[in-house]
Amino acid sequence: MQPNIGAIVIVMTVAIIALIVAVLVVARRSRRLEARLAGLTRGSSGTSLEAVLDAHLDKVYAVARELDEVAARTAVLEAAQLHSFQRVGLVRYNPFEETGGNQSFALALLDAVGDGWVLSSLHARSGTRVYAKAITAGRADSAVSDEEAAAIRQAMA
Repeated sequence: MQPNIGAIVIVMTVAIIALIVAVLVVARRSRRLEARLAGLTRGSSGTSLEAVLDAHLDKVYAVARELDEVAARTAVLEAAQLHSFQRVGLVRYNPFEETGGNQSFALALLDAVGDGWVLSSLHARSGTRVYAKAITAGRADSAVSDEEAAAIRQAMA
């Protein structure tokens, strides 16, 4: 063994140097991984990545619940909106020669399907008369004046 001891020492020295280099490489990679992990968990007071992901998942579920609630409220509002006045037609006119200005009017107020009413106001020197007529699907239930028909057409357009 005596004659081989120099070769063994050289092989062992090379092996030790190789192991030291390997340890340095592993330590450097470990520091990089720790830095990346710290970047992922930044702002969460040093908690684990699993805790951070759980917190984010809880937020996602909360937002999904809120979205479902908003969708339900929107559906209710859309259903109610169909029955609100959406279509308006206004025609001003002068039915009598002795009065000045277009102080008489026909006002049509209709919902999305054309249901509602037309309100007419006839202004004269002796007084003002107001009439209301029901409208179903854009058609009056009774006879309408030319001005009322024009207000209904305007509202349906």
